[in-house]
Amino acid sequence: MNTIEAIKTRRSVRKFKQQEIPDNDLIDLIDCAHLAPSAANKQPLEYIIIKNSEIREQIFQTTKWAGYIAPKGTPVEGEKPTAFIVVLTDNDRMSQWKATRDAGAAIENILIAGQAKGIASCWIISADMEKVREILKIDAKYSVDSLIALGYPAEKSVVCEMDNEVKYWKDDKGLMHVPKRPLKDIYTII
Repeated sequence: MNTIEAIKTRRSVRKFKQQEIPDNDLIDLIDCAHLAPSAANKQPLEYIIIKNSEIREQIFQTTKWAGYIAPKGTPVEGEKPTAFIVVLTDNDRMSQWKATRDAGAAIENILIAGQAKGIASCWIISADMEKVREILKIDAKYSVDSLIALGYPAEKSVVCEMDNEVKYWKDDKGLMHVPKRPLKDIYTII
């Protein structure tokens, strides 16, 4: 799969096959993240890869899933992520532009690289990050930016072109529909 195809086919997935992701693939995703742009090249991001099933379940319990279709979007037993990546910001390494831009670029690299490897993902910000900090005993010098749920996909998602709708939905066959504004409406050439 080429880069453009990975970008255009990547969607958030919330149901995963219970197949373990090899360590070398997870480390490769982190390598892709760490090669993302960084404001003033401060490189404030660090990552925790969670594969341990007990810790994974504890982290899962801190999350909220698919608000527009809750609780239908929450993975049940046999569909939960097989790994998480916790994205941390080292507050001692922050630039004047903060680390949110760095995190966005790095996380997008993880999502796209995962798609290219057949690994599905869901970027999660709706979690109790203080509880995540407690579970993982994260030092106070770090901020917990995001979680990325990972696994091999057990559901499909498609893009629908819609003008004024942002809420995604599942049809009667379980296919996730994600509305996107029409391309012609979001750019100008001058």
